[in-house]
Amino acid sequence: MDLRRTMLFMPGNNPGMLQNGGVFGADAIILDLEDAVAPQEKDAARLLVAQSLTTIDYGASEKVVRINPLDTFARQDIKSIVPCRPDAILVPKVESPEDIQEVSRLVAAAETPGQTPVNLIALLETPCGIAEAYRIARADKRVVALAFGAEDYTASLGAKRTKEGTEIFSARTIVVNSAAAAGIQSIDTPFTDVNDRDGLLADTVLAKQLGFKGKLAINPRQIDDIHNVFNPTAHEIDWAKRVIKAIRKAEAEGSGVASLDGKMVDAPIVARAERILYLAHLLGLAEEA
Repeated sequence: MDLRRTMLFMPGNNPGMLQNGGVFGADAIILDLEDAVAPQEKDAARLLVAQSLTTIDYGASEKVVRINPLDTFARQDIKSIVPCRPDAILVPKVESPEDIQEVSRLVAAAETPGQTPVNLIALLETPCGIAEAYRIARADKRVVALAFGAEDYTASLGAKRTKEGTEIFSARTIVVNSAAAAGIQSIDTPFTDVNDRDGLLADTVLAKQLGFKGKLAINPRQIDDIHNVFNPTAHEIDWAKRVIKAIRKAEAEGSGVASLDGKMVDAPIVARAERILYLAHLLGLAEEA
């Protein structure tokens, strides 16, 4: 499973940011052709992003391009960008399974012979998108994650966007549950006040508690804090090791039941422990506990 603790937006019309995108340490970089680019600059940004994908080494960061919506410039974006071999396309304002299926069809037509299939990440930003979250998650085999965009969502509701996030709590849980039910990742909405570190940390802790596997970011300064929240803690790693030890001991003794600290260890607990240890080994943290 790919790490997407942080997915950093970079304006597709900003050569400086595109040039340096690989040095920030984000798990994924999002070369943005949509909200960050004015309508009169779309063509130039498309060319710049295509050139960046083919000439710049982004290191270990996943290369994602946010295209424009289907009813605007998506077709031009896909035709130009997909042959440049991005890892994934972030599809904005997805409202139905049919939206994803149409993008998948266009992507398939634009892929070059021998090209690794381009993944899709559905960005849910409207009440319709939230209502259709599970069907969107299951719409196409290319879909690897659902991402939540709270700013447009709350605007559609006519609700005030707050740092506490009460107005988006139900939408967040729908996105997390739908992604989990479909066996894909869920990525939380950005925290937009780049000067409020305490607010970012609190919002990210909540996102992790809800079950999100990562968070969209709008500034490189947010990356380390988000990573620190989503990284397994020493306590979590130690707990996970004890869970696996307990289940193995039970299996060796021929028992179908294992317990830890007076609580039964069942399949969901084991799955959570295995995920924690997988992340710990992936991040080189397992030996720190």
